[in-house]
Amino acid sequence: MTQTESEYKQVIALCKDVFEKKTKDYGTAWRILRLPSITDQLFIKAQRIRSIQEKGAQKVEEDIKNEFIGIINYSIIAIIQESLPSNAPLEIAGKDLMPKYEEVAEDTLQLLLNKNHDYGEAWRDMRVSSITDIILMKLYRVKQIEDNLGKTIISEPIKANYQDMINYAVFCLIKLKDA
Repeated sequence: MTQTESEYKQVIALCKDVFEKKTKDYGTAWRILRLPSITDQLFIKAQRIRSIQEKGAQKVEEDIKNEFIGIINYSIIAIIQESLPSNAPLEIAGKDLMPKYEEVAEDTLQLLLNKNHDYGEAWRDMRVSSITDIILMKLYRVKQIEDNLGKTIISEPIKANYQDMINYAVFCLIKLKDA
């Protein structure tokens, strides 16, 4: 197992723990959200991170690390939501939901490993602020694809953009831990 794979799994374990606890608190209330609403929730989180980075200060005490965890979990929620049939119940039991979470996380890890092979872990030399900008760019792409009713001519589908956001947010958490 590579260092990146080990670090990825540690970050995802933290995110999964938060997700499980919030599911116990709130159930799967997020199931009521349409994909554009989840995208907007992601946008709010990424925009807050960028705002704090630009201002160098924050007034709400919640750490930006929690916002990156939120980006990971909401992106996983979006992928799960997109995969469910339209007649799926609003409430999903934890025993049925957590394997879906794990499947998305594992698929996204495989994408990361494939891209890291080709890009040579270039992300390690990037700034967290640049990665935040890339997450925001991905969100604008997703919004445009949603406005185009999910159709693309040459671009990756929405799921690939959510997976990229997961991986970029994981990179940020790794970099923030190491800082």
